[in-house]
This record gives sequence, structure tokens and C-alpha cells, in this order.
Amino acid sequence: MRSSLQQPTPPMAGLTPIAEILYHQFGEANFIQQETHDGVPTFWITKAQVSKILRYLKAELAPPYPMLYDLTAIDERVRTHRPGQPASDFTLVYHLLSFIRNEDLRLKVPLQGESPSLPTITPIWPAANWYEREVWDLFGINFEGHPHLSRILLPPTWQGHPLRKDHPARATEVDPFTLSEEKQVREQEALRFRPEDWGMRRASGSTDFMFLNLGPNHPSVHGVFRIVLQLDGEEIVDAVPDIGYHHRGAEKMGERQSWHTYIPYTDRIDYLGGVMNNLPYVLAVEQLAGIQVPERVKVIRVMLAELFRIASHLVFYGTFAQDVGQLSPVFYMFTDRERVFDIIEAICGGRMHPEWFRIGGVAQDLPRGWDDLIRDFLHYLPPRLAKYDKIAMNNRILKKRTQGVGSYTIAEAIEWGVTGPGLRACGLEWDFRKQRPYSGYEQFQFDIPVAQHGDCYDRCWVRIEEMRQSLRIIEQCLNHMPAGSYKADHPLTTPPRKERTMHDIETLISHFLSVSWGPVIPAGEACVGIEATKGNNSYYLISDGHTQPYRVRIRTPSFPHLQMIPLISRGSMVADLIATLGSIDFVMADVDR
Repeated sequence: MRSSLQQPTPPMAGLTPIAEILYHQFGEANFIQQETHDGVPTFWITKAQVSKILRYLKAELAPPYPMLYDLTAIDERVRTHRPGQPASDFTLVYHLLSFIRNEDLRLKVPLQGESPSLPTITPIWPAANWYEREVWDLFGINFEGHPHLSRILLPPTWQGHPLRKDHPARATEVDPFTLSEEKQVREQEALRFRPEDWGMRRASGSTDFMFLNLGPNHPSVHGVFRIVLQLDGEEIVDAVPDIGYHHRGAEKMGERQSWHTYIPYTDRIDYLGGVMNNLPYVLAVEQLAGIQVPERVKVIRVMLAELFRIASHLVFYGTFAQDVGQLSPVFYMFTDRERVFDIIEAICGGRMHPEWFRIGGVAQDLPRGWDDLIRDFLHYLPPRLAKYDKIAMNNRILKKRTQGVGSYTIAEAIEWGVTGPGLRACGLEWDFRKQRPYSGYEQFQFDIPVAQHGDCYDRCWVRIEEMRQSLRIIEQCLNHMPAGSYKADHPLTTPPRKERTMHDIETLISHFLSVSWGPVIPAGEACVGIEATKGNNSYYLISDGHTQPYRVRIRTPSFPHLQMIPLISRGSMVADLIATLGSIDFVMADVDR
């Protein structure tokens, strides 16, 4: 029977369990299964079947795939390596996550034409709202029935859709910027806020709106982030988060850089996470290239990642206390963070953005004396954290400001794509380091801190306990650091192997090209997620067999977390919103990319 997707190859043998379920429920002719390097079950479906299949996977299948983990698109028009895939100008990609199954599922929809469209899935997942707006903004794919399909990361007057392959990737490819008086007027008028356009409603025909602009430049919004609040006195009636002020085109830049030279860009996504941003990227590249790194590399990466987790959580802890009225803790905790940076600088040569991980390893081996620095820090921080428990977490004012404030349930968290400490604060014991160990995390002994109330206080408590668990992991790295190389013995590592470069001209030329252009990564797709400082961070990479990625998709935790703000702020006071924002622990570069 010929597939309705015009399947070019016969079905694969040895079906996965989810393939058997989908084929039985909807018929094998409605699917094309695709092999990927990451092993995630991947199926092509038609746009006519999207809503039916997704609703079944979320609400009818037992156990279900309840979380819309990511939603993105691919411009396929100039891609050459697409074996076994249906014809497509653009491809929409749905990434679902099941906690009970501990499984991912990827569904792809082929779309044709210059202005493709398909039905919105916001009635199934409200979290799809921002994701679909992002896809329309950057790719020009229309979602029929979307409640507010408009620009989300780019200015409303922007021309074109930047993640299309025919859109310029560099400023040198377009005319110099000019701002005429007429254009300035148009730009300013486009920024006018019309509440009805955003779904806000008046209390009655005789009342007017009462608004408060929070941000985009305000200490309590932790970056260039704006929330338009509709108020009744000090009570929040509605809230409209407005993002995009920090958008730098990180995914577009990934398509113009070589595989190696893109690593420094990743540091700037969650700019408090340092080399932890490098980790999912290099892990995904290593999957595509088939690189196995030495055990020493794995442990070094874990140690540096946990140091940055502590550094990031210290910033959160201090600023969170400051947001609710305590001024002293932020100075103490930033001092502790400097101690972390001293260690990172001694090892990596850089502090906040060392961009130190490499494809196949790390930049260099650990320096002499690194163990003494780690040992001193392991003795230094625990008593400091105990002190902060007394002055901050046991402070009755902080408790009054945060307990029972900004709370949500496990079901709400999953519905809106919440991961990391925000999910564990609701009571769900889920951590990528335990459930899907990467970089050797399965060899470490540590606990997963879990709270129950899902409020501001619990989100803070979880992060504090995570710092203590990070210290446990770092101590194990110190005591059990393997011997061996800091780099894999593989021709696609970066920088490439230098052996025999001076023995013959061919090898010298090959080494020169690998250094200057970077490695040629085999064609394919891979997505790797890690437990980052603020939740689950994933890089979905597509190679077309060239020296740079064809598609770089960065799934960040902060993006879906901010989309929850209207849900958890309605009915609360403005002062409660400040505590809620601080407890989310977001970074705007992590949101906007």
C-alpha cells in the first residue's frame, strides 16, 4: 500500500513500541519513520493528521506524552542529504516528552510553498502559543486559528523571516542602516500598545484600562524584559509578557559559523551557565560524528558544569533575596561566586565565558594545583550556605513574601513546559542527570532535591539544596579523577590531531583545512538535552555534510517558563509578581537567544 506521504522507501523492520501503537491507531500509511543519530523515534505525518495525532498522544494514550517539549521548523529548500524523507519546502517539528515512559517523540510535518500553513495546536497545548509565534516570526509558517499570531522576537516592522535560508545572515550582506524621519514615526507607532489586540478586556463599558509597565529596563525583571500589567488597584487582572529585546539571532549565527567556531556563541545563551552551555552542543556534535570521549574528559566536564551550576544558583539566591527586601545576602553570595570564578579562571583561563569545551574533549588538561583549589572551596562553601539558611531562608519576612506565592501544580508545570528546579519544586522527581545520564553522571552519587508546594519559597529551596548536591559531585570528581587524555583520538575533534602534520604535504594540508574551516560533520540529525542551571537545555543539530551546521535549534528552559507568568500572576499583587519573577530564575538571553 502506497503511503499518503509518498514514502520513497519501504518501512523499517523492527518497529519501536510507539511505532506499533501509532500504526495500529492511525494506519501505517499515515507515517514515515525516519532514522536519526539520537535514536529519538521520529515520524513524518501529514498536516491534516496533526491535531488528531497530537491530541491522542497527549490525552488518550496511556501513559501519554503530556509535555510539548519543543516546537520548531526547518527550511529544507537547499538541503541535499534527506534520505528516506518526503518532499518538503519547510518542515515543522514537534518534540514531545513523556516522564512516565522516560521517552521523547519527534513528529515532523512536510509543508510546501512559499507561505505554508497548518492548524494551531494551542487548544491542545497552551504552551504552543509562543512556540508557534516564534515559528511564524522566524520562518513565515502560518498557524490557522492561533489567538495572537504576531512577531514575538523581532520588531513588528521587521521585513522577512530570518531563519529562512534566503535571508541574510550578516550585516555586510545588506545595505547600511538608515533611519529617516518617516521610518522613525512608523517604528514608534508600531510600538503603541493596544490592549484589545492582546486579548485584554475592560471590566465594563464605562471603565477604562489601568496599566503598569514593568520593564523593559527594571531591576526586578532581571534583564530587558517587559510585562504590561492590567490592574484593579494593586491586584493584577491580566499580564502580557513582552520579549525579544535581547534577541541576537543565535540560531541564525549557528548556520554561518563552523562547527568549532560556534562554541563561544553558546556561552552567551544562558550567560550565567558558562561552559554548561557548551555541553549539549558538543554532545550533539559528537553524536553526529560518532566521537567517543575519554573518561577523563567526561569527569572534567561534569566538574566544570557543576561549578557553574553553583555560580548560577548563587546569583539567583542573592538577587531573589534582594527582590523581596534583603540587601545583605547578594553581597555575600557574589563574593562566593568570585571564589568559583577564581577556580574556573585557573582551569580554563576565562571566568564568566570561558568557552572551554571542545568537540571531542576540552581545550587543555587540568593545570597543576587544580585539586588544591577545589579542596579549599569544598571546605569553604558549606558553612556559608548554612549561614545563609539562617539569615535568608529562615527569615520570617522572606517566608511571608514567598510561601504560597506564585505556586503551580505538577500538571500545570507539565502543561506549560516547565523543567528543572521549577518542576521539582512541585514534587516531580525528574532530573536529566539521573533519568538520562550523560557525560558519565551515572557514576556519581547524589540526590535530587524535591519540594511539594511549587511556590516561590520551594523554588528557592530546591536550588539551595542543588548547590549542596553539586558540592558532592565535585568532591567525587576530585577524589576519582581518571588518568588519560583530555581529548578523543578522532580525526573530527577540534582542534584536530597534529600527529604527522610535518611528515608529508597531504597531511599538513588536511590539518590546515581542519583548523581553518573546521571538521566536516557527517550528514544527519541529533538532539541532546542536559540538566542546565535553569532547566532542560537542548541542541537539535542538523548536518548536511558540510563544515557548518544546516540547522541549529536551541531549546532553552527560560522561554516556556516566562510564558506561564499570566497564569500564576492573575489575582496576585504587584509585589507578589516581583517575588514570582525572581523565583523563576530566568536569563533573557536564554529566552530570546
